[in-house]
Amino acid sequence: MAESSSAMLNGKWALVTGATAGLGFAIAESLAGAGANIALHDLAEPKEAADRLRAKSGVEVLSVAGDLSRRGAIENMVPDLLARCGAIDILVNNAVVRHFAPVERFSPDDWDEALAVNLSAPFHVTRLVLPAMKARSWGRIVNMGSIYSTRAVEERIDYVTTKTAILGLTRVVALETAGSGITCNAICPGTLPTPAIQGKIASMAANAAQSFEQATKAYLADRQPSGRFVAMEAVGAMVVFLCSAAAEDITGTTLPIDGGWSIA
Repeated sequence: MAESSSAMLNGKWALVTGATAGLGFAIAESLAGAGANIALHDLAEPKEAADRLRAKSGVEVLSVAGDLSRRGAIENMVPDLLARCGAIDILVNNAVVRHFAPVERFSPDDWDEALAVNLSAPFHVTRLVLPAMKARSWGRIVNMGSIYSTRAVEERIDYVTTKTAILGLTRVVALETAGSGITCNAICPGTLPTPAIQGKIASMAANAAQSFEQATKAYLADRQPSGRFVAMEAVGAMVVFLCSAAAEDITGTTLPIDGGWSIA
C-alpha cells in the first residue's frame, strides 16, 4: 500500500533557511504536511512562525537564529541544531539577500554579503549536515535557484551570479553523494507572489492609473507565458516530491517552475 502523503516523512528532520515567511515558510508548511519535523531558521529567531507551524501541523518545530553571512555563526548554529535533532535529514537552502544597482555603482559590501548568504552559506551548511546524512544513508538537499540561474537581468549582478553558481554547487554535491542514499537538486522558480513583487506591481498600477489586476497582467506578460504567478505551494510540493521514494534517483538536476519562462 502506498504511504500517505501526511506520513511520508515521519521521523525526518528538515532545516529550511530563511523561513520566517514567504517561500521558506511555504516550503516548511509542505514538509510538515508530509510529516517532517521542522527547524525554521532566519536571521532573527522565527519564534512566532514556529508557533504557527506547530499549531497547524502537529509536528515538532524548532526555531533557530543565525547570521548566514558569518561562517562562525553557521559553525555554531548547525552543530547545536544537530545535537537537538540528532540529524538533519532534509536541508533546504532557501535564505537569500538581494541588492539592486548597476555594476559600477554596486556596493562591495553588498557584493560580499550576497556571496556569503546566497552561496557560501549553502556550502557551509551542506558540508556540516552531510556526515550525519551519510551515517544514516539517507538525505535530501534542495537548493533554491531562480529563473535567473539561467539568464541575466540588469542591476542584479549579485543575485544572477550567486543563483547561477548554486547550480554548480548542486551538481558537485550530487556527484559526490551519488549512490549514498543522498540526493541534491536545485529548484528554479519564476515570479512568485512575494510581498516585494506585489508592492512593485502596486506602484506600477498607481503610476499607470491601472487596477492591480491590470498591472499584474502586464507585469507577468513580459515574463511567464502562463500569465500567472508561480504558487509557493507548488514549489513546496516539488520539495516534498524530491524527498519521496519516487525521486530517489533524481539528483544533480535543475527543475524549473516558471510557467514556461525559461523556454520562451
